Amino acid sequence: MVSVQSPVSGRPLVIAHRGGALLAPENTAEAFRAAVAAGADMVETDLRLTADGALVCLHDADLKRLCGDPRAVAEVDLATIRNLLPAVMTLPDAIAASAPLGLLLDVKLTERAVVPRILAELSHAGAAGRTLLGLRDLDLIALARARTSEVALLAFAADPDSAARARAAGANWFRLWQGTATAERAAAVRAEGLKLAVMVGQPRSVALPEDPPFPVGRVDRDGLDRLLALSPDAVLLDDPRLLADILAGRPDVTGLSPG
Repeated sequence: MVSVQSPVSGRPLVIAHRGGALLAPENTAEAFRAAVAAGADMVETDLRLTADGALVCLHDADLKRLCGDPRAVAEVDLATIRNLLPAVMTLPDAIAASAPLGLLLDVKLTERAVVPRILAELSHAGAAGRTLLGLRDLDLIALARARTSEVALLAFAADPDSAARARAAGANWFRLWQGTATAERAAAVRAEGLKLAVMVGQPRSVALPEDPPFPVGRVDRDGLDRLLALSPDAVLLDDPRLLADILAGRPDVTGLSPG
């Protein structure tokens, strides 16, 4: 079982973004299975709330991209979403499907009530020790830390220079985007005693000069080489084979073209 509290020394954890979005339909059990075969250490999936309060593994706030329905996830009940997207997973589904890999939960929610619910699900399933809980709000990080020492917490901070605040709130990990991942920021993260996770690609519809020329989750070999020079503790990417092959000593990996 992957330990997210103490990752393997000397190499980053390979995290399949959205379960491995270039291997199979994103955030599905099929993607999780493909990530295992691809050599991933962990799978990442997203959490949103349905109208009837189910925690579901969907990235977008609405259903338009995935199935052409413009409604928000929060406006639709779980049964309807399952009719539209039969492969959609709930949080318990994702916990079960991810085993024995590590599980990174990207919580797209700001409601305080979801934190104890998520922690209770992880505890009930015996998955707390292999889960990395990703939160965007410092207050939610503090709330989670007050309730558990077993689950590792990742700060999905908007400010790349807020490692000290994330640590004070109780985070164990800090996320940098590829475009903001400099040697100075990596050193600042480590100075706070935090583990560093880097998300490849760029988060904007219009890239800034410092952003790589790839959408979120995509990367090429040159980009991976530059990131590995920073010695991150984890890297998130849509195709975990790219990084797993490099770490396994298969240097013929070239990565992906922009698009």
